[in-house]
Amino acid sequence: MKIGIIGCGNIAATLADTMVRMGGDIQLIAAASRDLEKAREFASRFGIERAYGSYQELYQDSDVDLVYIAVPHSHHKQEMLEAISHGKAILCEKAFCVNAAEAEEVFAAAKARNVFVAEAIWTRYMPSRRKIDEIIASGKIGRVVSISANLGYKIAHKKRIQDPKLAGGALLDVGVYALNFAMMFAHSQLASISGLANIKDGVDARNSVSLAFQDGTMASVSSDTETNTDRRGIIYGTEGVIVIENINNPEKITVYDGEKKPQELSCETIEHEVNGYEYEIRECADCLAKGLLEPPSMPWAETVRVMKVMDSLRDIWGIKLGSEITL
Repeated sequence: MKIGIIGCGNIAATLADTMVRMGGDIQLIAAASRDLEKAREFASRFGIERAYGSYQELYQDSDVDLVYIAVPHSHHKQEMLEAISHGKAILCEKAFCVNAAEAEEVFAAAKARNVFVAEAIWTRYMPSRRKIDEIIASGKIGRVVSISANLGYKIAHKKRIQDPKLAGGALLDVGVYALNFAMMFAHSQLASISGLANIKDGVDARNSVSLAFQDGTMASVSSDTETNTDRRGIIYGTEGVIVIENINNPEKITVYDGEKKPQELSCETIEHEVNGYEYEIRECADCLAKGLLEPPSMPWAETVRVMKVMDSLRDIWGIKLGSEITL
């Protein structure tokens, strides 16, 4: 799989490093920025043979199989539609789009052109997800009744976080991980959503969200851009508890019994082959080899479901982002 990257910022650098370290059938051959010098510097840093001063040039590169999109959320739809029009498979950073309507437009275009598209929400692709699912399925903690998760980093100073036109705020940048955590492990349809947010200059600096599922499971998740939180996720069952250290990149999974003074039943430290991003890249390669249009770990319907939850929350808070601001 020959990959081209558009957007040469920090997350693009992390993925480029991952691709280079993976080697083998994963080949990073092109990088594009609207600033040619920036693209050249990025390409030189990672040993990439082609640097482009426009995204269009990369889309027109017939050797590129898949485009990794690492521009601000506000530009995801536009760039994905352009890549699809050139028949390029896509791995797009989270949040996938500004809202569910944009996501549905992208998926409709991909289906019409028979093009593979995946959201790069890396926790969905990690082996740790399967490990947690297996613990739940084993019955060790009984029936899941509630879930809590939080994620916060000191990133409020970043322009992409501050600017509503760039689809900034906590929810779409870090809250999406907390929501995905809850929605991965609450195996039921949503029944209701509520939430509070601290809004500054048109974006949410932090938020607290409650989810209720049809089977009675409840979830409480929060995200923040002004403080570093413990990033912990906890899954409470009728017979025990699972504690996950760092929901954004699980480091340790500990299972406790359900006694008043819980006793540890098991503890597993999570290690990656590279750094954790390799799983989403590998699944993309596997999907392309099999002729699939969407990844099993994050199917299109699930991307849209999460986007609709974030849409509902922003409706409650009166927050408009990206293209919505002109409406």
